[in-house]
Formats: sequence, structure tokens, C-alpha cells
Amino acid sequence: MNDSQKQILLKVARENVEAAVNHWPAPKPHTDDADLNKHCGCFVTLKNGEDLRGCIGQFVADKPLIEMVAEMAKASSTGDPRFFADRITAKELPKLDIEISVLSPLKKTDDPLSLRLGVDGIYIKKGFSSGCFLPQVATETGWSKEEFLSYCCSHKAGLPPDAWKDKKTEVFLFTAEIFSAKFKDVK
Repeated sequence: MNDSQKQILLKVARENVEAAVNHWPAPKPHTDDADLNKHCGCFVTLKNGEDLRGCIGQFVADKPLIEMVAEMAKASSTGDPRFFADRITAKELPKLDIEISVLSPLKKTDDPLSLRLGVDGIYIKKGFSSGCFLPQVATETGWSKEEFLSYCCSHKAGLPPDAWKDKKTEVFLFTAEIFSAKFKDVK
């Protein structure tokens, strides 16, 4: 993505976070940019300093990317269940950082240790349990490949830490184009 496309998506995310937190009607994003109208998954992450304040996304898109970003921004600001007891407030908005991760399609792997730390994200699924980590989680935590996979199993999917080694567990890899900005700087 070029800088202009990134700025458009960051602005859409900012507007939708602001509308959701203030209980305003959500603006309907629109663009003629073909890349922003492609169907691809994305995550929107909101942080206040180092503190996570919301992160919601989808791997598969049923609508254009620009609309997915709007939807995930709203969901990150008001719908992340980890923060139902401590929701983002309007006063907090200027302190937030917005991070958008535009995802590649998922690719199933038979060799989970083939993942590239800091480059590949993981999606682990067994039965009705699943969990994921975006690529940047490995960089932020400094985990090894085994730790990255084990923490995803145990902390995100609710599976035993070594479930990624089980042949019945599906492990998918994906990459992400990641960009961010301070909420107050997005115009």
C-alpha cells in the first residue's frame, strides 16, 4: 500500500473509533481506489502507550477492505470483550495509537516451526477452539517459535500449550502489512 492508501484507512479507523466511543452515527466509508475495495482480512489494534485497549479483526472479508477497517475499528473500540469493564472513553481518544494490519490469505502448514518470527502470524484451530497472534506479537514479546505457538494454543485458543504439535490441530500462517499512527495525528 502507498502512503495515501494508508492515510485513508487510518482516517476511516479514527472516524469510526471516535463515532463508536461517543455514540455518534458511524460514517460510511467510500473510495474508488481498487486496492481499498479488494476483499481481504484485517485487524485494528488500539493502544494507549504500551497498554492494549482493543484488537479485533477477521481473516476472511465479505466486504471491501475500507469497510472492513471501519467495522473492525468500531469493534476494537467498543466490542473487545477483554475491555468490557474498562471501555475506552472520549477523554482517552487523543492518547490512543491506531494500528492496522492488512492480512494475506491464510496458508495451512504441516510444519509450524517453519514460521518466520516477526513476519508470519499464526492461526491455530482444533475442533471449535481457535486463536491467533498477529506477526508483531513475536517481536513485541521476544518469544521463540515454540513459545509463540504454545502461548497461542494456551492463552488464545484454550488448548494445551503443546496442541500445535498434534496432527489434529490445524496451524495456518499469514503475513500482514502493518501501519500505525497516533489518533490525534490522523486527519
